[in-house]
Amino acid sequence: MTETILPAKLAEIRDEFLELPETDRLQLLLEFSYELPPVPAEYEDHPELRERVVECQSPVYIIVDVDDGDRVAMYATAPAEAPTTRGFASILAQGIHGLSADEVLSIPDDFPQTIGLTRAVSPLRISGMTGMLMRTKRQVRAKRA
Repeated sequence: MTETILPAKLAEIRDEFLELPETDRLQLLLEFSYELPPVPAEYEDHPELRERVVECQSPVYIIVDVDDGDRVAMYATAPAEAPTTRGFASILAQGIHGLSADEVLSIPDDFPQTIGLTRAVSPLRISGMTGMLMRTKRQVRAKRA
């Protein structure tokens, strides 16, 4: 199995999870849920820029922006009462923010399965995180076109 090179921030997050015993990984995910970066004020009055992640049971929305320098900003909203989903959104928002569009597009689609949580959370939740990643990549492609 060849290992895909992950962008440094996502590799660091993945390694942080994998260094912990499986029993402690949910606690780290909960910590990430508290660190979900807020959506900047300039997006507040623009609901049309938010995309619902229908793969998530909770109402999760993402906003993806690609600037003139081809740098990606990814923001997400997820309810506090859905800490697992919010934690996944936070991992992606923190790990993707500031990457080049090419770096985002090169993130392996199975990244959510590589952080060591597949036995700790339901497959539906992993699917939700995968949905967030796929929608982010699709938006990056669309905004570059």
